[in-house]
Amino acid sequence: MPTAVPIRFLLGDELCEPGGFDPHTTVLEWLRGRADRRGTKEGCAEGDCGACTVAVGERRGETVRYRAFNACILPLAALDGKQLLTVEDLAEAPRPGAALHPVQQAMVDTHGAQCGFCTPGFVMSLFTLHHRHRNEPDRPVNRSVIDRVLAGNLCRCTGYAPIVRAARRSVDAAGPDRFEQQAGRTAQRLAALERGDDARFTHDGVTWAAPRSLAALLEWLRECPDARMVAGATDVGLWVTKQLQRFETLLYVGEVEELRRVELTAPDGPLEIGAAVRYSDALDLLSAHYPGMREMLLRLGAEQVRNAGTIGGNIANGSPIGDMPPALIALGARLVLARAGAEGGIETREIDLEDFFIEYGRQDLRPGECVARVRLPLPRPDQYYSVYKISKRFVQDISALCGAFHVRLDGERVADARIAYGGMAGVPRRARAAEQALLGQVWSEDAIEHAREAMADDFEPLSDWRASSSYRMLAARNLLRRFWLESASGAPQRLVVGA
Repeated sequence: MPTAVPIRFLLGDELCEPGGFDPHTTVLEWLRGRADRRGTKEGCAEGDCGACTVAVGERRGETVRYRAFNACILPLAALDGKQLLTVEDLAEAPRPGAALHPVQQAMVDTHGAQCGFCTPGFVMSLFTLHHRHRNEPDRPVNRSVIDRVLAGNLCRCTGYAPIVRAARRSVDAAGPDRFEQQAGRTAQRLAALERGDDARFTHDGVTWAAPRSLAALLEWLRECPDARMVAGATDVGLWVTKQLQRFETLLYVGEVEELRRVELTAPDGPLEIGAAVRYSDALDLLSAHYPGMREMLLRLGAEQVRNAGTIGGNIANGSPIGDMPPALIALGARLVLARAGAEGGIETREIDLEDFFIEYGRQDLRPGECVARVRLPLPRPDQYYSVYKISKRFVQDISALCGAFHVRLDGERVADARIAYGGMAGVPRRARAAEQALLGQVWSEDAIEHAREAMADDFEPLSDWRASSSYRMLAARNLLRRFWLESASGAPQRLVVGA
């Protein structure tokens, strides 16, 4: 096992080596309690309200990419080798009268704050939008883009109109800010912090480990099979802050190089996505190949959540209402699982993703095994595919129901059908009776009605505070009908875009 080494990151422009902290410590706790940075606020402590939003910079070649994160659930140790910016870092100098950052000035000019509690979080989200636009000027920033960036920041008193105006004004601000001017130097400093070995430290009997390779990760799992694996901490963070859970070993997978790759192994596929790939990194590629997945991905949490959450984490968590598994199951995804081999190598096995979920709270994971990657077949021109999410709020909400549909036609008849739902059972599950009702039938409203009725043999959904059993069944049937209506609308592209 690797020896204990300090965690190092840049706090603004200063090198920071915090010591003597519990590995369960979040960035927010450390900022307010140890670093005396009180601008970052605690609202919900579960990654929903955005009052705690900070910007995290990661080296990308000779520059730095800034993204918004929820400090309330982000482990402090996950900042190792990165740059952390809070609202205190943005002005030219931390003193009255100092020149404000363009984002801050825009909020002042448009009267974008009243009580001000949520304002630092809004400012940091707009800061990352400002830099994204500076780095990608060919990607227009319209109202829908601004709304997506702000979806994870809640305001109870100002109203969003002046904040949206501030976003527009800050995006249009001319010239680079000092962070862009210093990006080359910052990238060099971050490069100097990069490790060639694993990171590990222990405090009060709790160990944090961040292996750099899959082999090292699997060796940790062999030695500590009960270690709690942490990827984006969008779930684990809640277990710590809300349920007050404690773990002896926290095994961070965010630095494992093999798990962060997205690869097209051959021109005709499959597409392979590493388990530690973040949603924000996979969104454009998945949307390009599977347009029907895009809108669901954009509703999977807010910007801060997509910047942290990983595809493999959503799968390994095994939630029956996770949004990603139904979308992948409908495509025929397969899962690659890995563990340390007897001779020191890596053993892998491959299963259909739908077989990974055995029953509520139980997945097909053997001792010392982890999710390594997902394999997706590339789409064909003779298929329809779409995903739909039903929730109480349009964005930033857990699904009451998620439905994914994939149909391949041979002429006018259904040659293959895969229908998968989350929220209809204790695990994500295919509607096999409905699929059978479609096979060999003309792709028509009559076939859809037969399949809708057949769903009674597929599911007996439960009732909870998100939705009743009868509502879930009706919605599941209606989503199938919607899928057919959209596919039959005469649109030239067979891969139907979901909503």
